Amino acid sequence: MRVAIAGAGAVGRSIARELIENGHDVLLIDKSASAIRPDQVPDAEWLLADSCELSSLEEARVAECDVVIAATGDDKANLVTSLLAKTEFAVPRTVGRVNHPNNEWLFTEAWGVDVNVSTPRIMSALVEEAVSVGDLVRLFTFRQGNANLVEMTLPANSPYVGTPTGLVPFPDNCSLVTMLRDGQVYTPQAEQPLEAGDELLFVVPAEVEEELEKLLSPLAGRRAED
Repeated sequence: MRVAIAGAGAVGRSIARELIENGHDVLLIDKSASAIRPDQVPDAEWLLADSCELSSLEEARVAECDVVIAATGDDKANLVTSLLAKTEFAVPRTVGRVNHPNNEWLFTEAWGVDVNVSTPRIMSALVEEAVSVGDLVRLFTFRQGNANLVEMTLPANSPYVGTPTGLVPFPDNCSLVTMLRDGQVYTPQAEQPLEAGDELLFVVPAEVEEELEKLLSPLAGRRAED
């Protein structure tokens, strides 16, 4: 897979290293000469250019990329890069970095962003996930599928503790994708009973989240109504 990353700062370089380790071809783009540091990621391609300009994206051969990641420290630049990549070069997938939470509402398909990544939101979600039992915590939003990755630590008073997974009446379009128990990751099996303290990860539409929370943790559902 060929990936172009706009923004060759610490974030962009870290993403590039991970992708290269996973066998992908990576191009790092930055308009600042001081950011062009091939010694930091020697296996990547490097381009000194402004990703907000069409000519730069043409030079980068963005049309040949499978993914464009807009990872600069400037939200306006990330939006423009995503929009140009999607509308002018038909890049299949764009990922936009959100630096300021107040701008997150802009990072949608209307601006060419398939997936937005908000560091403040992710960090707050991880804090909630670490301390919340019986509450549904949204970890990630999949823009293209209109669905979210959510987590719940099953409380001891859940009516489905001890119930085989296959017999739990999960809402329609709700998918239990994995289960964490005693430090181990499990692929859910229909005959496997749920236990108190299980960390359950679901992919679910936003409109079904409340129904799922009330199903597994009725007390949490009642708290939300109060």
